[in-house]
Amino acid sequence: MNLNMDNCILNFITDLSKIKVPVSFNNPFAIDVPGIASIAAKEFQKIIASESQGWEHDFHTKKGKMFGVLVVQREDNSYAYLGTASGKLPDNVTCDKFVPSIFDDSLDDFFINKGMSELTEIGNEIKKSTNQTEITLLTEERKQKSFAIQEWLFENYSIVNLLGVKKNVLQIFKNSSHGYPPSAAGECAAPKLLQYAFEHQLKPIALAEFWWGKPLKNKEREHMSFYPACKNKCRPILEYMLNDTELFNQANKGNVDD
Repeated sequence: MNLNMDNCILNFITDLSKIKVPVSFNNPFAIDVPGIASIAAKEFQKIIASESQGWEHDFHTKKGKMFGVLVVQREDNSYAYLGTASGKLPDNVTCDKFVPSIFDDSLDDFFINKGMSELTEIGNEIKKSTNQTEITLLTEERKQKSFAIQEWLFENYSIVNLLGVKKNVLQIFKNSSHGYPPSAAGECAAPKLLQYAFEHQLKPIALAEFWWGKPLKNKEREHMSFYPACKNKCRPILEYMLNDTELFNQANKGNVDD
């Protein structure tokens, strides 16, 4: 995936001269959204609407998705923002304005892609088979291979924190009360945005995540509404990424001047 990383750092269209910038990073697990993050979200939503016109996926009639924005401060003290989707975009489309996944799919000669192809092949064999013993053996083989791929992914999923320390997902969850990491841990919007900021010497200022597209049946997610970061997948990772720093301590207090 050869994306121009400079395109991920988005300049504000809105005049920020009269906007109060938060004095501390907002709590990712609270519902309050700083004003400047709300502005970034509205601008990024226009980008989503424009870019998605070329995708074979209508978010308003098909499944919606969580997106996120992170307001950042450059080394010259100017402000910009980053944006991305939670997980992969539909049909694996890419957009050079969206912060990419933390994990590099090409690692170890595309080990993950090859492994997923093998799982698909085993699944096809199961569907074709009429021998129950063979089906049982193939099902167990697929289960073991799936676990091995997931274990390899977590071991090679390197996440950096604000201090520049790197740990993989297994190490992060091992020291938490969550135990073994759930599937797709590290693929939510907030970790991807913070990772990109840390790696590009951008100071995190404010975070916001929102739902885009068709509401969920139970109305827990509605179009353009803001929601806190998920606790199941994100809490151990975000606590690690921001832990033992002034940034995290301020975020937990939730003191934001907006």
